[in-house]
Amino acid sequence: MAESQQYRLIFMGAPDFAVRVLQHVARWPLGQVVAVYTSPDRPAGRGYKLKPPPVKVFAQHCGFPVLQPTSLNTIETQQEFANLCPDFLLVASYGLLLPDAVLRIPRFPPLNVHPSLLPRYRGAAPVQRAVLESWHDGATTGVSVMRIESRLDAGPVYAASSRVIGDSTSGELLDVLADKGARLLLRVMEQLLDGTARADAQDERLACYAAKILKEDARVDWSRPAAEAHARIRAMTPLPGAWSVFDFGEEQSSKLRFVLWPGKPTSLPSDVPPGAVLRDKHSLMVACGDHWYELSQVKPQGGAVMPIRDMLNGRLRHLPQGLCGRVVQSQT
Repeated sequence: MAESQQYRLIFMGAPDFAVRVLQHVARWPLGQVVAVYTSPDRPAGRGYKLKPPPVKVFAQHCGFPVLQPTSLNTIETQQEFANLCPDFLLVASYGLLLPDAVLRIPRFPPLNVHPSLLPRYRGAAPVQRAVLESWHDGATTGVSVMRIESRLDAGPVYAASSRVIGDSTSGELLDVLADKGARLLLRVMEQLLDGTARADAQDERLACYAAKILKEDARVDWSRPAAEAHARIRAMTPLPGAWSVFDFGEEQSSKLRFVLWPGKPTSLPSDVPPGAVLRDKHSLMVACGDHWYELSQVKPQGGAVMPIRDMLNGRLRHLPQGLCGRVVQSQT
């Protein structure tokens, strides 16, 4: 075997974050990707056609063998994994817990790229929760490379890198952290090869859990400060999309549910009830608990994304200037 392909790599992941990590792994000169594990194809869209996860699409483009088990707990799937004789098991946002029987198979410690500064934000939605909850100036997030153990995201950390959240969306942060994490991963792999790798145990006193994002998490609560509303919208961009239901009065045929793209908090104090909507010639603002929030782009249900100016010149052209509606605290 050529020296550039002497280490056998198995990669596990599913979303776009994992694709970016796999792109780096695929170029590592000391390794050969012998299999890519990802989640099963799932129904999506109006026609409920089966849609492959992004990692599958990329892996097939590269010619990597793809496996999509629903569980790794059966003897058959574990034997299939063992037959691949992996030197390294590399994981990024895979979604399945890995049994000890699998974790013991690779020659080197199994590694996970996790987009948070562990032990904070273990779990399913670390970046979205970090943006959502850390809306003050100077807040940071990051990415960690850890040894995988049976407890969720609790293994010792080999390397980590931080990043200021700033005004970024969760999607933007995930792209940056995936690239940072992939570079850290390759460095840790090389340190494992030369015997210099060191991992530090996580401080369990600082651990917190990043629960899966639910539909209600994406609804904007306009009674909160404008900076917090802004953080919620950024946290849900691009997925699942922050939303509110707007009631513009009798001139409109129905209440309108908009998915919201990040706008900007203003310095204009709000002296009306939270959720009130204000129109001027080219903008639409919502009253928050402290200031007004200026909307930028919206996507009406069943429609395309458009700038607020286009919406005001089209579907909302009959709205009067000044106070023109309110947000409905709807669950639908």
